[in-house]
Order: sequence, then structure tokens, then C-alpha cells
Amino acid sequence: MLELLSHCTLCPRECGANRLAGEAGFCGAVGETVRVARAALHYWEEPCISGSNGSGAVFFSYCPLRCVYCQNRAISRGDAGKDIPVSRLAEIFLELQGQGAHNINLVTPTHYVPQIVLALREAKARGLAIPVVFNCGGYEKAETLRLLEGLVDIYLPDFKYLSSAHAARYSGAPDYFPRAKEALAEMVRQTGEPAFDVHRMMTRGVIVRHLLLPGFAQESKKLLRFLHRKYGDRIYLSIMNQFTPLENVRDYPELDRTITDGEYERIIDFAVNLGVENGFVQEGGTADESFIPPFDCEGV
Repeated sequence: MLELLSHCTLCPRECGANRLAGEAGFCGAVGETVRVARAALHYWEEPCISGSNGSGAVFFSYCPLRCVYCQNRAISRGDAGKDIPVSRLAEIFLELQGQGAHNINLVTPTHYVPQIVLALREAKARGLAIPVVFNCGGYEKAETLRLLEGLVDIYLPDFKYLSSAHAARYSGAPDYFPRAKEALAEMVRQTGEPAFDVHRMMTRGVIVRHLLLPGFAQESKKLLRFLHRKYGDRIYLSIMNQFTPLENVRDYPELDRTITDGEYERIIDFAVNLGVENGFVQEGGTADESFIPPFDCEGV
């Protein structure tokens, strides 16, 4: 499995880096270890993921995308985190289960899929029994996702753009939409219909997140229409208003503001009129709260 790192094509960048020989990939990852910035109970996901006990979130460092508005920039492009072997990652999964986590939540994991596969196999052999969530940016390769079949129970992807121009300008990925569309089809194929336990915690399924960007209501409507027409109630939609204009968007003045209540309400009304029933919304004022945990290597 680790031999995939010798000519890395795990993500759509297909940079071909020999990570085993010390060459960093486009994402920044290097070597056969994984860099983790935090592993702790997390309470800010959708209710059927966080529940009352929290989701066992493992925040991986680095990212295949280059989103100019990234809220986790300290780990997506910075050096925050600690390098650990696969065996330690498996132990972390078991420790989070022991803390009462509803699930194992792999946050930005794409570039570490081979190591994650090995760690999950080890942890499951040692008693890991809670669902596994693959929490990603949506810019994935179906071929890579197929490596996870039978190991991941819930997919939690972003679906950021329909426009290739916007995807190029804000994430450096003009092929975002076709890649995300193909990846989502694979995710739904693997998980099937959404399933929940008696406590309404998700045990299988797909939740697609769409973060509203200021001034891009028409694109959001087109994207939501596409998702609902394609998948209907086979997926859940999570429509997010938490966009926070951090310092790194100053060169993109069109993004240098939060989403207004009116903008968000109109998008929600649009989704309701489409017939969306399986969905999540956020309460007003979320952009004033901190959804960014401290990346201090807790639990690593």
C-alpha cells in the first residue's frame, strides 16, 4: 500500500512526487509517516456526526487544494502538526473510541489514504467498532476512494464550485467540478442509502457540504439544483453560512465580507422550494464564532 507514495497520484493533482524518497507532494506531505495536528472530541459538525459525545476528529496537516479563504491555513499550508507512524495513528483511533467518540472523523485525509487504510485495518482488528467518517474537500479521485471501500462508513465532502473559473481563482483547481462529481458518485455507490441508529446518529451515508461564498448566490443555486436532481434523498445537504473572511482574502475584495442573513435565507428558501428534505442549516451569526480548533497536537 505504501508503494503508492513512491509516485504519488492519490489526488487529482497527480504530481508524481516520490514521497518515500523525501520529495514533498503538491500537498506538502512527505515520507511514509502522517502529520497530525489534533486528535480530540469535536462538537461542531452536523448533529448526526457530533451528537452529544463529540466526533473523534483527527486533523491531518497539508491539503491538495489551495483555497484562498481556508480557515485551517495553519495546517493546510503551515507546519503545524506532528509526524507519527501508522501504528500510532491506529492507537489514536482506538483512544478516541475509548473516550466515547461517536465516530472517527478523518479531516482532510486524501493525501494520507494509504497510511489511513493500514491504520484502519489494524485498529479494526484490535476492536475499532464505531463508524469512520471521511471528511474531505471534495477534490478527489474515484480510484483513490475505492481503496477505502469497506473501511469508511460515512463520506462528508465539500462541494465548493460548479464554475471552473471560480474553482481556478479561489482553489487553483479548474477541474474541481468534474472531479468532485465523479468522486461523489463513488461515495454514494459505496455507502448506499443514509442509515441512522436509534439515537439518530448517522451510521452510513453521504452528507455534502456547500459553503456559501459572498456574492455567489446564483452559482450556489445551480449547484444545489444539480445535487438534488442527481441524488435526491440519497444524500444529505449541509448548507453553510460560516464563511469568515480571514486576512488571506485581502487580495480578493469580493470575498472580504461575511454572508448576510438575507443571502442565506434566500438560499435556504431556494433549497426548500427545490424539494430538499434531507438537509442541515446553520444558525445566524456562525461567522462570529470560532470553528477553528487549536492545532496544538492534542491527542497526538
